[in-house]
Amino acid sequence: MTTNIQADTDSAESLSHAETIQKKDLQRANSLQEKSKPLVEHIYTADPSAHVFDGKIYVYPSHDIETDNAINDNGDHFAMEDYHVLSLDSNDFSATDHGVALSIDDVPWASKQMWAPDAAHKDGTYYFYFPARDKDGIFRIGAASSTSPIGPFKAEPDYIQGTFSIDPAVFEDDDGSHYLYFGGLWGGQLQNWNNGQFNKEDKYPNNDQPALPAKVAKLSANMIELDEEVKDVVIIDEHGEPVTVGDNNRRFFEGPWVHKNNGVYYFSYSTGDTHKIAYATGNSPYGPFTYQGVILNPVLGWTNHHSITLFEGKWYLFYHDSSLSRGKTHLRCVKMTELIHDEDGAIKTIDAYEK
Repeated sequence: MTTNIQADTDSAESLSHAETIQKKDLQRANSLQEKSKPLVEHIYTADPSAHVFDGKIYVYPSHDIETDNAINDNGDHFAMEDYHVLSLDSNDFSATDHGVALSIDDVPWASKQMWAPDAAHKDGTYYFYFPARDKDGIFRIGAASSTSPIGPFKAEPDYIQGTFSIDPAVFEDDDGSHYLYFGGLWGGQLQNWNNGQFNKEDKYPNNDQPALPAKVAKLSANMIELDEEVKDVVIIDEHGEPVTVGDNNRRFFEGPWVHKNNGVYYFSYSTGDTHKIAYATGNSPYGPFTYQGVILNPVLGWTNHHSITLFEGKWYLFYHDSSLSRGKTHLRCVKMTELIHDEDGAIKTIDAYEK
């Protein structure tokens, strides 16, 4: 005979990590007091990449949709099919949705799952970078372009050769060079690329070994090709040693982003299964980056994803949570809040909810 306690334990053990988090979030959603409201509420949005173009903030999020796909740790429930672009009023930050900027139907090489994107600008052209699964189910990074920051964007016929995994982020350095960062574990498939080729078998180093790193490469002058071989983005601890696989409060999981403040490069990212946005600093866009601390504590929802941009002398953090759907992990909303660097450059940790 199975006792109620045993049944509950067996049920909990059968749930994926994503399902476990959502179960808790659905119960606690109504008790949280948000510090920031969603930028838009008529659609679900996530993974906000914010940039200032021509003196105005534009936000490039993914577009969450309802789905019958199972909630699992592979992220099958994130079934996004297109992208919208938001622009913010410079006075009150109210958002305008400019509609569909790119759809999966307009990308010849892609099959599904248009996850977290980013954008860049060069010489009058706006470039849009996005992950999607190719026809073989392998995540790649695509590029598209437009003469307007709100699109519509025309996709290149094939993905950027040499790219893989998810979460592209483009950083423009002071000299005009652009660097493409990308990578994500679990459903993002970074663990399937240990030997430079895709392997269906997940392969992780032992817990005491260096963590799987994000990737970076300089973009070519045309902005749609890599100018060099992909390099590892290594995060090191206070002793100069690479952060290890088992240190999941500090190791990279997904969502890379880079900003530069007072000559210092800040590499920020999600810790994934510990749900924080953390950051590390270095003196080169390639790293290595020394771990410094937490930017954003865990939010409502299974994922935590962000961007950082400077507007009129102030830094802002853009992030998402599942408050608009009251805890449904695949139906999120994008938000923003001010981000503060101390005099010594340290970033003050942000809580998304009142204590």
